[in-house]
Amino acid sequence: MAKPLLTDERWEGIAPLLPAEPPKPKGGRPRVSNRAALTGILFVLRTGIPWEMLRHELGCGSGMTCWRRLRDWQQAGVWHRLHQVLLDRLGARDQIDWSRASLDSATVRANGGAKPPAAIRRIAANRARSAMVWSPPQASRSPSGARRRT
Repeated sequence: MAKPLLTDERWEGIAPLLPAEPPKPKGGRPRVSNRAALTGILFVLRTGIPWEMLRHELGCGSGMTCWRRLRDWQQAGVWHRLHQVLLDRLGARDQIDWSRASLDSATVRANGGAKPPAAIRRIAANRARSAMVWSPPQASRSPSGARRRT
């Protein structure tokens, strides 16, 4: 038997982070369970197959259903919260190797960093004419300036 993509232990850690199922006032088809959708997402991400190639026979719903659930969970901040929970658990077990950690300015705000430069004040006496208003003198096509008639 193949090893499951989503063990019961992992599911118990992830399930509380997922948003509640939205209400269906008009009824409709039963929703694919969050666990089945997450299994489908993991299958696609692990194998690299296109979403539309995910088969219903796997019990995960369609590829489009899994993709929509992935999108909705991303917008709800599920993956960020899951990352924080994972880091907290690893930190509590002292399993994070801080010698390999790095920070950059894109992820950490610099307190008291450089102030933005002040706006440059315009001097009224030195204002140049706008290039949009200025136009060159009209040029003629013939060297003598007169047009030939035929």
